[in-house]
Amino acid sequence: MGDEFLIAALVCVIACLGFVLYLQKQSRKLKTKVDALMVLVKESDRQREAVKRELHELRSGTIGVGRRVVEIEKKLSQQSDMLEEASQQDPQAKLYSRAVKMVGLGAGVEELMQECELPKAEAELILRLHGK
Repeated sequence: MGDEFLIAALVCVIACLGFVLYLQKQSRKLKTKVDALMVLVKESDRQREAVKRELHELRSGTIGVGRRVVEIEKKLSQQSDMLEEASQQDPQAKLYSRAVKMVGLGAGVEELMQECELPKAEAELILRLHGK
């Protein structure tokens, strides 16, 4: 009975030793996977920071472009006002703008000559340029 117990204990020790070696091998595999995942996490963090910096630069650029657009809109509005004011002051321009409106409404050469006091050549030119 003593030998059987010794053999059983030896088999148990060998089984435990094999199990410990198997667990060590699995532990090394898991450590390798964890190390690889850590590298991926660090790379992901680095890329996230790079994207964050680029986004900040884009925001800053967009704000600058927005400010320039507002400035250009103001200048355009001022120039449009100045142009409108200049056209209101020039009586000849009023006649031409009236003639263009009349052409849009379907007026002919004779009507332009009479209503806007234009020579026939100018009336024909306006009709050709702005006629439908």
